[in-house]
Amino acid sequence: MMFGPHTPRSQPQPGHLYDVAVVGAGLAGTELAWRLAQAGADVLLVSQALDHLGNLYAPTIDGADFPAGSVFAEIRDRLAPDTDGWSFHRQLKAQIEGTAGIHLLQSTVTELDEREADVVLSTWEGPELHAGQVILAVGAFLKGRLLIGDSMEEAGRLSEVAYDFLADDLARSGVFLVGAEATAAAVEGAPPYDVRFLTPAPGELDGFRLTRFDRVRAVGRVRPGDCSYHSVLQDAARLAAELLDMGVVIP
Repeated sequence: MMFGPHTPRSQPQPGHLYDVAVVGAGLAGTELAWRLAQAGADVLLVSQALDHLGNLYAPTIDGADFPAGSVFAEIRDRLAPDTDGWSFHRQLKAQIEGTAGIHLLQSTVTELDEREADVVLSTWEGPELHAGQVILAVGAFLKGRLLIGDSMEEAGRLSEVAYDFLADDLARSGVFLVGAEATAAAVEGAPPYDVRFLTPAPGELDGFRLTRFDRVRAVGRVRPGDCSYHSVLQDAARLAAELLDMGVVIP
């Protein structure tokens, strides 16, 4: 399912080469795609569930520490004093859908094949995608296992399935993945749960770049270590600046 911006820079066809493909549309992926597109990049933002684009972990943004200059802070300030999470999510999704240069694709990325001039992304649905740079912003979804009481689901969050194929492909490429765990507190209408997932081991990263690749980077919770709304969005801003300094925008 593809949604184009109001004034797209390009009309993607089979084999189209994006400047950057961002895999995962949580906080980090959404912020990164927005910043790159604002700077003129042709960005693919691919997610298993576009309805969950930019979803937060709480039903309200009250007290959320979004850094100034982020699209999340922009939407928060626009809605103030309303702090309802659903209102925020609707406005954020509309903002991203209307950003020229972002192409939204609902699909599941299963494999990455780095070549001399680009990266080929295979998908569960079939079509191959091409990008000069690929950013993994998949959060807790690399082999995510969600635990609620005595039950376990193959998911990184409630009602969102895990990226098992992609985790297996990274392992085949030599990326050493290690286990991580996070806890989500109960919110209205949803129970508390724990999620176990994989991240690249610290030695697999040189800054944002996965050392087994030249054109693949990672940002957000998929990286090892603790994170917060503020730190994830700051990292997305730093990575956007790094990519632009590298000259990722193809004329």
